[in-house]
Amino acid sequence: MFLHLGKDFVIPLKDIIAIIDAETAFKSNDTREFFKIAEEEGFIHDIVKDGIKTYIITEKAEKDKNDGTEVRKSIIYSSNISSTTLYKRAGFIDNI
Repeated sequence: MFLHLGKDFVIPLKDIIAIIDAETAFKSNDTREFFKIAEEEGFIHDIVKDGIKTYIITEKAEKDKNDGTEVRKSIIYSSNISSTTLYKRAGFIDNI
């Protein structure tokens, strides 16, 4: 199964670690610091630049091209779709 994040962009559900509301996330100093470091290190992929409502933290396993070992790659996607809507689309909330 896949989750549509907006602007014709989809990701596999199995890669999702967390769906985080952007407004409430930045109330915590620790979360602000986490996103600052993630942005500095290039982990954030902006699907949209303006009107960000949600961040989706993902991790997927890929094979290294040189030696074939498994490498974990983390990406944080920004979306202008609310976290509640994304949870519903993903089937994480059954009775809302």
